[in-house]
Amino acid sequence: MANISIPQLWGGDLPATLDFYRTLGYTVTREMTRPYTYGEVQRDGFELHFGPTPKDLSAEQAYISCLVKVDELAAWHAEFSTALRARYGRVPARGLPRITRFRPGQTRFTVVDPVGNSVIYLQHTIPKLKYGGAQDLSGLPRALDNARNYREFKNDDPTATRILETALRRHAPTATPADQARALAILAEIAAAAGNSNRATELITEINTLNLTPADRAEIATELQTVTDLQHWLHS
Repeated sequence: MANISIPQLWGGDLPATLDFYRTLGYTVTREMTRPYTYGEVQRDGFELHFGPTPKDLSAEQAYISCLVKVDELAAWHAEFSTALRARYGRVPARGLPRITRFRPGQTRFTVVDPVGNSVIYLQHTIPKLKYGGAQDLSGLPRALDNARNYREFKNDDPTATRILETALRRHAPTATPADQARALAILAEIAAAAGNSNRATELITEINTLNLTPADRAEIATELQTVTDLQHWLHS
């Protein structure tokens, strides 16, 4: 028999927690309430277990996470989004429970359950990251590389925003219009994710004032499509 490792998360209101995982396509294989609460779910060859939750522990304090490596990550995100929208009438992107957004090419997303447990779904093969930006880059391109790492691999929008806003103040006079547009497009996507559609519109308007070549505009149009796709994901 092969050695295995199984993460144990907080159970919280165990029936509600297990029902949430049923929504995501898991099968409940154990639901025990005496002499203590314990639950197990399975899906696609892996298991999650849920033990007793300490008394007076809020969801904000109950942060535990585990990693699940999968193939076809985009398909998992799409399936979960569809299931959660059917259950809640919308995709829960903030609060508890929630699922983080997903961009083409991204290598991870996170589902946070009603208890506050985070299950991070990862593509099997992920690139090595250079926080601070790739060493062979400088100025705004390096900030863009660094910000993408925080946005797409760490789900850390505030840090990505701070990096880009600082870099635009410092490097906009010497940066190419295309790099400025890329930075603004990322900021627009982050603003849309936060529900700040007015800010997203302002940033897109700023992009339209830049002196971009037709090829640049075609590339940025692809970036801006992610903003439209995100708003559809959030509100459809």
